[in-house]
Amino acid sequence: MKTKLKKLSNQVIVITGASSGIGLVTARMAAAQGARLVLAARSEEALRQLVAEIKEGGGQAIHVVADVSNQDDVRHIAESAKNRFGGFDTWVNNSGVSIYGKIEEVPIEDMRKLFETNFWGLVYGSLEATKHLKQKGGAIINIGSILSETTAILQTIYSASKHAVKGFTDGLRMELEMDEAPVVVTLIKPAAIDTPYPLHAKNYMEREAQHAPPAYAPKP
Repeated sequence: MKTKLKKLSNQVIVITGASSGIGLVTARMAAAQGARLVLAARSEEALRQLVAEIKEGGGQAIHVVADVSNQDDVRHIAESAKNRFGGFDTWVNNSGVSIYGKIEEVPIEDMRKLFETNFWGLVYGSLEATKHLKQKGGAIINIGSILSETTAILQTIYSASKHAVKGFTDGLRMELEMDEAPVVVTLIKPAAIDTPYPLHAKNYMEREAQHAPPAYAPKP
């Protein structure tokens, strides 16, 4: 089924991982186009500042403190969107974490935590979005990585999670097409983006983590 998406100025957009990097820039650009925003992340202070900034610019936004690795928190994001704006039109699964280090030296517990955020958090968000959008139409945008297609040495577990994200996203898209649901599913696969990503990552190397060059600006 061909889906006609609303103009950004008429949309309510949910963005996870909205407190920094790609999520932060996306929120600012969407607000500039008139979208109403539901912004989720773990950092309440950063979210409050972003919402205040958007409101000062004449936009509309709310924040939801949430850890996407917790399915109840993701449900709360969806409920908050419904309670404040009556629903949403686009859901952006952007939250992500990384780990640098040799795979033999990374604790299994850290690997599991990474997958809980990068993969399961995206699954929880996609399912909440599908449940809502399957009836009314809209878009799901998942942030993968160029490492969805290859693997970066010393970022093996991150690369594996992004491979999983691609497999899940492709399968979700095909199933929604099979059901003729009016939902557009997109996977974005950025290369290195100049964000605080290396600073936020766990690092088991003996040197400081850095982006593999070239690192592109998050804003076009």
